[in-house]
Amino acid sequence: MLVSTAMTDALGKYLDLVSDEMKLTAGNVANIDTPGYRSLGIDFDAEFQQALAAGSGVLEAMAPFGEQGNGSIGSAKLKPKVKEVDGLTERPDGNNVSLDREGMQMADAQLKFKIGAAFLKRELAGISEAIHVDGK
Repeated sequence: MLVSTAMTDALGKYLDLVSDEMKLTAGNVANIDTPGYRSLGIDFDAEFQQALAAGSGVLEAMAPFGEQGNGSIGSAKLKPKVKEVDGLTERPDGNNVSLDREGMQMADAQLKFKIGAAFLKRELAGISEAIHVDGK
């Protein structure tokens, strides 16, 4: 039996987006010595708003550009729009990855993930309590 609420769906999208952000950061760090590599990132707030709108049926008519079954039951996981990060200092080899920036990005993503997981745990505990209320 699958139990889903609007909150669990939103938190799932939030955690998926945080995961995508962590993967981008890891990719940036992995390419720190690649000549000409440009740091990539996403606009987290805008992408999360788009994911919420897509889940509410507003944008579901649009063709999904993600993969089916990636943690979102019954809907496609939308891939965030990745763009180059502006305003970073470029080294002589053309690479602009900053280890300080990427460390801050990873710390920010870890905090977002912990918060999202805590909210999801609380939501699921409330659902479990509601299911088992008759047994008391």
